[in-house]
Amino acid sequence: MNIEHLIERIEKSDGLSKTLGMHFISTPEPDTLQASMKVDERNKQPFGFLSGGASLALAENLAGVGSLSFLCFSAACPGKIAVGINVSGTHVLAVLEGDTVTAYGKLIHKGRTLHTWQVDIKNSNGDLICTVQVTNYVFTPKKDNTDKKVNLEEAEDKPLGKEG
Repeated sequence: MNIEHLIERIEKSDGLSKTLGMHFISTPEPDTLQASMKVDERNKQPFGFLSGGASLALAENLAGVGSLSFLCFSAACPGKIAVGINVSGTHVLAVLEGDTVTAYGKLIHKGRTLHTWQVDIKNSNGDLICTVQVTNYVFTPKKDNTDKKVNLEEAEDKPLGKEG
């Protein structure tokens, strides 16, 4: 998938992608995407290995950019955005500081409101280090959310869906 139109926007904005050192890569297939990340002080754990949370963040961000790319070119989805609602991964191999990992994402379901991505992350030798499934929720954000803040001190602790 061609994401050149999004790369500049991603690189200019602050956020987790920039903080952790992620770089997104266009692919020739329309339902795939790649991203790379060097393992360094921004994303390693104290023992010198890539943090599992950084691997999951790489997968979720890749899936988010992929879903956004579909929405940007879809006449059926003007004004819609996609946010991650489920990220589930399995770490199978440690990666030392100094190596670079590459995430290979494939869209496995593109519904009207849900996109599901399969993301495999590999080290520079091509060994699988982590496999992740990401589900994104596609929706149109409300125009004015500025005055709708939740005061947690006033919130009631009751089960969802129960009134009264």
